[in-house]
Amino acid sequence: MFDSVKNLKKIQTDFDKYQNNFFTKRNPEFFCLELNGEAGELANLEKKLWKGKDIDFDLVADEAADVFIALMNYCNSRELDLAKSVNLKLIKIETKRLDLKSKCEEY
Repeated sequence: MFDSVKNLKKIQTDFDKYQNNFFTKRNPEFFCLELNGEAGELANLEKKLWKGKDIDFDLVADEAADVFIALMNYCNSRELDLAKSVNLKLIKIETKRLDLKSKCEEY
């Protein structure tokens, strides 16, 4: 497993415990919509930054945290092991990168 995702399983488990202990149980569709809503709020701030507007970076960080939390809740509601999924995706990316590098070196 990539070192960068080793603690993700514990983080995801901790979020699941917190959500289950203190909030109403929701279905995966709710969390998917919440995730997209939070990502949209982050995108709107980024768009304002892109246009040169003065945006407090604390707001950007706050929205990024909301996206992360919503992703944790969605994955937990779907019983997805995010650490495993991220690790598998990183392996695919690294395999493609190395293959492309090898092909480039052939020329």
